[in-house]
Amino acid sequence: MPVNLRPPDPKSLLPVAGVMLGVAQAGVRKAGRKDLLLIRLDEGGRVAGVFTQNRFCAAPVVVSRQHLSMIDPDQGIRALVINTGVANAGTGKEGMVRARQTCAEAAQLLGCAAAQVLPFSTGVIMEPLPVDRIVDGLPQCVAALKADSWSDAAEAIMTTDTVPKAVSQQVSIGGTTITITGIAKGAGMIHPGMATMLGFVATDARVSQALLKAAVLHAAQLSFNCITVDGDTSTNDSFMLIASGKAGMPEIVDAKSAEYLAFREAVTNVAILLAQAIVRDGEGATKFITVKVEAGRNVEECRKVAFAIAHSPLIKTAFFASDPNLGRILAAIGYAGITDLEVEGIALYLDDVLVAEHGGRSPAYQEADGQRVMKQAEITVRVVLNRGHAAAVVWTCDLSHDYVSINADYRS
Repeated sequence: MPVNLRPPDPKSLLPVAGVMLGVAQAGVRKAGRKDLLLIRLDEGGRVAGVFTQNRFCAAPVVVSRQHLSMIDPDQGIRALVINTGVANAGTGKEGMVRARQTCAEAAQLLGCAAAQVLPFSTGVIMEPLPVDRIVDGLPQCVAALKADSWSDAAEAIMTTDTVPKAVSQQVSIGGTTITITGIAKGAGMIHPGMATMLGFVATDARVSQALLKAAVLHAAQLSFNCITVDGDTSTNDSFMLIASGKAGMPEIVDAKSAEYLAFREAVTNVAILLAQAIVRDGEGATKFITVKVEAGRNVEECRKVAFAIAHSPLIKTAFFASDPNLGRILAAIGYAGITDLEVEGIALYLDDVLVAEHGGRSPAYQEADGQRVMKQAEITVRVVLNRGHAAAVVWTCDLSHDYVSINADYRS
């Protein structure tokens, strides 16, 4: 069961002017489920994105990178095609052919160039993409295009997710109200090197291509790059930011302007909510854990400590068992890779409970207090390094029997 996460109310997901979505049941892997999504952009829209750092990246990642580098920003990306069920990763040259065929077929239906289409896939790795099923499903997507299909779109990109993940917000920038709506998918193989497994955020704001790229990088670093479920980095991770420019506002072109900073913050807030939803729906998760590391010399060392804690199977299983075996956290801090760390200066808190200080267990700590916190559905681990002013936060979940079962049975 997801941790304090419910399916979004479809009425809460606001249309974004200049963006339409269509969903089909293409039978990519299993019949009878939504598994193909087409996102169509009006002319003049802009797209920026970040992708997996996994060297064994999927064919659609390669093609999307190529198309984004080829296309003139003024010409613009016109469509994104997303399939679930088969990742089209580890599929060699034929995988590239099929990813490009997907783009060509969508382009023909929409009357644009193939390079104006970005493909995305998620699912089982090292299986051939059934491109004929995608080709057959694309006309259904085109026929179904609507501005208010965000709920269906969120459902169509799910794999082992148990809950669709979607968020909408509106903010005022320079006197103009802009809309930001996003969807994401992911529950396992979550330790992104840039983003999430798949995330798509659209806005009607008018933003230069350079600042759109800067905004997506900033948002990814503070959201999807701060989560882990199991420490595995997907071959298909992609996070895309779409700006249709339909909000009727002056173009944002100054990186130091109040308008850009407000836009960047709003996009980041949506990305954080989507990233946290992925952790809350982590495979087999029963607890949502926030790891805060404070008073470090720099953000990098704070992130090292936070991820050492968040990745540890011993720590994650202790949270699942509600067992305050918290020496495991001290061990993780110690192997985080900070060679000159003075352990005597570190303080460890579980929510508001001081667990360790001065190199060992706090005299005031009572195991009953630790167990009380460990039984909660949401827990904060706070580490104070006492060697600087930097901080970082990472979100993770516990590790349960169900995680093993879900992944053992994934292909069956």
